[in-house]
Amino acid sequence: MRTCTHLDTVREVTPSGDGCVECLRDGGRWVHLRLCMACGHVGCCNSSPGKHATAHAHEHADHPLIRSFEPGEDWWYCYPDELTFEVEGQQPAPSHS
Repeated sequence: MRTCTHLDTVREVTPSGDGCVECLRDGGRWVHLRLCMACGHVGCCNSSPGKHATAHAHEHADHPLIRSFEPGEDWWYCYPDELTFEVEGQQPAPSHS
């Protein structure tokens, strides 16, 4: 079983809002939301026209992990490892730096 090698980048984050930051700013729309676990950026998924969560991860290489920002979903995704994994009812232990 493969394991994410970027869990040390997880921080305690405050979501940047209740919707995709860029879509709200530009009048766009989203399908599902994702939360950056390095800074709290809320972006839209790759099924959304803007694909802002992935764009954010590509712009900030040191922000490799997102999690679903949808109620009831506990999955995470690591961009560099191309790995989806679930964290049932809890987050991996955040790094404090």
